[in-house]
Amino acid sequence: MKRWFALSAIGLDRPGIVADLAELIYECDCNLEDSSMTILGSEFAVLLLLSGQGPDVERRLSAGCKRLEWEKRLTVFFRPLEGDPFARAPGRHMVPMACEVNGVDKAGIVARIARTLADHGVNITALKTQSRPGPETGTPMFTMRVEMGVPAELDRRVLCERLERVAADLRVDLLLSDPGPA
Repeated sequence: MKRWFALSAIGLDRPGIVADLAELIYECDCNLEDSSMTILGSEFAVLLLLSGQGPDVERRLSAGCKRLEWEKRLTVFFRPLEGDPFARAPGRHMVPMACEVNGVDKAGIVARIARTLADHGVNITALKTQSRPGPETGTPMFTMRVEMGVPAELDRRVLCERLERVAADLRVDLLLSDPGPA
């Protein structure tokens, strides 16, 4: 029977981390189903979705993760999942949208926008933030891009008005749009 697992790892960025993880997956007779990887500061972070079969697949993955932690100095989290993660649960229809926020960096931007989205039943599917010094003044400038699923029954004008109030409060620019290509 096919089993599913989620694995995350973080460690000081260096060449070979992806190879180490891919080899572990291969050695455990598992298949890499989905992944997301990024570098945050000097750290490499990865989320993996794996599938595998066999009575001892979980034990082999667990042992392999511990070995990677010891030998490669990665922090690895691993857990089995219940059922097929790609199976669609019956429920609300979600419409894809994107939100971009730009402005002077300050505490609370992500928290306030994320809470507003959650309060309207919006599911954040991807979020990327970045803070960089402004070109002329060096003032930290913040950019956030959110990809999300908006409930089809939600009045988008209500969501937009609420987000615009939060953006005005934070003194940042906000733009809602269709997500377009990644």
